[in-house]
Amino acid sequence: MRAFSLETLAGPGRHLLCVGAHADDIEIGCGGTVLKLIGHAPDLTVTWVVLSAEGTREAEALASADAMLQTVKTRNVVLERFRDGFFPGQYAAIKERFEALKRSVSPDLVLTHYRGDLHQDHRLVAELTWNTFRNHLILEYEIPKYDGDLGSPNAFVPLDRELCQRKIRHLLDSFPSQASRAWFEEETFSALLRLRGMEANAPSGYAEAFYCRKFVLDAG
Repeated sequence: MRAFSLETLAGPGRHLLCVGAHADDIEIGCGGTVLKLIGHAPDLTVTWVVLSAEGTREAEALASADAMLQTVKTRNVVLERFRDGFFPGQYAAIKERFEALKRSVSPDLVLTHYRGDLHQDHRLVAELTWNTFRNHLILEYEIPKYDGDLGSPNAFVPLDRELCQRKIRHLLDSFPSQASRAWFEEETFSALLRLRGMEANAPSGYAEAFYCRKFVLDAG
């Protein structure tokens, strides 16, 4: 399997857009990849959008983003307050927010939810991401959950063990409101990273996985 260098996506002047439905989605789905990109290019510009963050969840989302992006010189963290679990019923307002986002950023890489996700909020975010950023590279991340909707991703970012541990520690430390959830634990996050690492034949044995639905390879 041939590898595509992550440095191509993290060069000088590059812009990364991360979109999540809920306060911890970006960190769960692609936190390790974000940390790796930042490590390659601290001058990366990052736009970080969470569409549902209220009360305690808002404070957690802001603190988490600040901690994860602390070495990024140019960043914009956007927290919205759309009602958790009811995104389809708020379609027009969320669509307007995406349209405003399109007018303000032109990212080189977009990290968003998996379009086959069985959570209605996640699925709508993926749909609107594609509707909005039609000529951009989009990678869809995955969120483990009770619904059992993990599929067969076709893009992988190998992560070393230390970076995986940083991601997991960050999740557990940043979102104490989720600690009572049976699945929100180190074993869940580590197991998925290990499974995807095995599929990617990652040297460390760990990786995050994505769905890449459209990729244009320009030979120059």
